[in-house]
Amino acid sequence: MPLITKRLTIAGRVQGVGFRFYMERKAREQGVAGWVRNCRDGSVEAMIQGSAEAVEAMITWARRGPPSAVVAEVRIEDGTGEYSVFEARPTE
Repeated sequence: MPLITKRLTIAGRVQGVGFRFYMERKAREQGVAGWVRNCRDGSVEAMIQGSAEAVEAMITWARRGPPSAVVAEVRIEDGTGEYSVFEARPTE
């Protein structure tokens, strides 16, 4: 099964609400690899790699986020790289 990679930029009230923690947990459930990190502009950025179905499930989840998040926008672009695990990265 071919893997696809997408880069997400999630804007809104998405920092300080556990977004990275919840996204890591969701990624493990879906069996996707990649990373998630906070950005200095207040957004969250993620690189997601997996089957088309798993990546779509992650995008759907990112559009609502964890319970205390308020997601205003999710920008989706083609991503690059090869990943074997999903991890939280430091703020960039």
